[in-house]
This record gives sequence, structure tokens and C-alpha cells, in this order.
Amino acid sequence: MSFYDTYLQYKNFDFKIFFKSITENKIKNILAKERINQLDFLTLLSEKASGFLEDMALKSHNLTTNNFGKTILLFIPIYISDYCSNSCLYCGFSAKNKIKRRHLDYDQIKTEAKKIAETGIKHILLLTGDAPKIATIDYIKNSVKILKKYFTGIGIEIYALTEHEYAILINEGVDSLSIYQETYNEKLYEKLHPIGHKKDYRFRLNAPERACMAKIRSVNIGALLGLDEWQKDAFFTGLHADYLQNKYMDAEVSVSLPRIRPHAGNFKVSHPVDDKKFIQIMTAFRIFMPRAGIAVSTREAPQFRNNIIKLGVTKMSAGSNTSVGGYALHNTDTKQFDISDTRSVKEMEKAITKLDYQPVFKDWQTL
Repeated sequence: MSFYDTYLQYKNFDFKIFFKSITENKIKNILAKERINQLDFLTLLSEKASGFLEDMALKSHNLTTNNFGKTILLFIPIYISDYCSNSCLYCGFSAKNKIKRRHLDYDQIKTEAKKIAETGIKHILLLTGDAPKIATIDYIKNSVKILKKYFTGIGIEIYALTEHEYAILINEGVDSLSIYQETYNEKLYEKLHPIGHKKDYRFRLNAPERACMAKIRSVNIGALLGLDEWQKDAFFTGLHADYLQNKYMDAEVSVSLPRIRPHAGNFKVSHPVDDKKFIQIMTAFRIFMPRAGIAVSTREAPQFRNNIIKLGVTKMSAGSNTSVGGYALHNTDTKQFDISDTRSVKEMEKAITKLDYQPVFKDWQTL
């Protein structure tokens, strides 16, 4: 059994008929519940539920403060290699894009790590392109050894691995995994990933579970909002997170809500997600999974990020750069995507504090 079996239960589900059957009383009853089920969650993603956004936001806020307090964990990404063998149509690092590629050596990684560590942040997220023959497991493992000297929490956002490969990195000090299915629509997934290691839908889908089986401390999943109809991808993301949380109770489960940002290439967003829909997804998810983390990156604009802090967010990136060697080495000509919130860590710290929340620089340390 895997999450794919859950996916198959809803693969041919008639979302349109379901949404037509929703009434305002049904939404009110759901919001009055202490715990909601899968179809209740889908109901809160409906167009009709958008009229109850204030009620959803209030409940989301209360659930978040009850389970997490008024805290925001800060983390920062470090890109160490952008070589990629995939041709994902929506990604700036796609093998088909004619960009300058970089692959940091260990001394360069150390230089970047030192610069990032000066911000005071203790949680770092290591990223590579999907090129296992270049950014090898040994290369990533040795990079983690370097980062351990400067950071207490080390996450990875790399290509999908086997359980054994995850165990190697976990043993070296990796404590969290971020990996996005991009879209849960299996047919669309095949079209968006025509070439490369990432083309295997089920191998990608089951990657978070393999990491949990290898005893990862934390997993963070999500869909890239804008690739498919937002209600469907948001629903399957919630089902996936719920599946992992119920099956692997010793793992911390979180979701990210990334929206497509400008990048190299000419991909056009066919299903744009506006701010109101974003907030509906986030609050519906919080009501469905009160104990799960919600991460929001610097893809989002500064004022919008400030406004949603009280609505369910638990983690935020800060001072981010999406270029390989973008901090101390000042390489900024090639980015995975353009960020929107360019504030420094200090500026984010002040913004969070001003909202009467506590910015958290460290909440975990590997042995």
C-alpha cells in the first residue's frame, strides 16, 4: 500500500458534481466541527466556501496558535548545483533552457555557508537540480558534512531518492525533506515532464514515504499551484499529507503552497491562483490538519506574507536567493525563479515581531 492507492480512489472523482451539491448550511456545519474528514476538506475548497473566508481564517488562526503558539520558524535555501537532466516545462533549471550552469565545489559551499550563517538562521535547505550523475549522493553527503558545522537543522530539496539513499543522508545529518509532486494529475504530470529522471510519476509520488521509512524527522510536500485546477491539486496535497501523518506518526508533516513565479523559459500558467484562492487553500488545509506545518516562501510578496502570518503559517524562508552561489559568491545571473520578497533576515525578524509573533531561528538540532 502507498499513497498511490489513495490517489486512485479519487482519480476519477467528479469534482463538478460534488461542488454543485454543496450548500451554505453544509459549510456552516463543517466549520462547527472539531475535526473534519476528507470530503469536508474538499467542501472548504469549493467556490461556495469562498464566501466563508473570514470564518475559515478565524478558525485557522485559532487552531494554529493552539498547536504552534505565535511562532514562525525561519529558514534559508542554499543552491549548490543547477545542472539538470529533466526538461520540466515550468522550471528555470530545465535542461532545455540555455542558461549558465554552476556546480559548487566544497570550498565554495563552505564560503556560502559562512555567509548565510552570519544571518543567525540555524535551519538551512540544500537544493540541487535533478542530475544524479553530477550532484551525486556522495557530493550531497559531503556537502551536508560542511553545512553541519554552521547549521543545526539541515533539509534537502533534491531529486527523488531510494529509501537506502535517504538513509545515507539522514545518517549524515539531514533531518528534513522537501519534495513537491508539482501536480497530482497523472496525465498532466506526464506532459509536463517529457524527459528525465523525474518523469516517473509514482517514484516521485512515493518519495516522501520512502524518506519516512528511512526515519526522516520531517517531510514537507506540496503542489506547484498554477499547473492544474487549484482545487484538485490542493485536495490531493491535503490527502497526501494526511496519509503521511497518520501512517508515520513520528514524522513531522508540513505542506508548502508555492505559486509559479517568472523564470527562464516561456511556460504559461493555465490555472492562475490569486491571493483569495491562496488563503482559501491555506485555511482549509489548517482546518483539515491542525497539527501540520505550513510553509510559505519568498515567492510571495512582502505585504501578502505579512498579512497571512496570522492565518496559519508556521514556517517562512527569509533572505533567500535562488541562484547557485548567490550569497557570498554573488552569482545572480541564473535563477531557478524570481523571488518576490527580497527582505533580509533582519527585516523579516522585525516584521514578524511587529505582528506580535516570535521569529524562531532554531527549534531542532541533530546529534
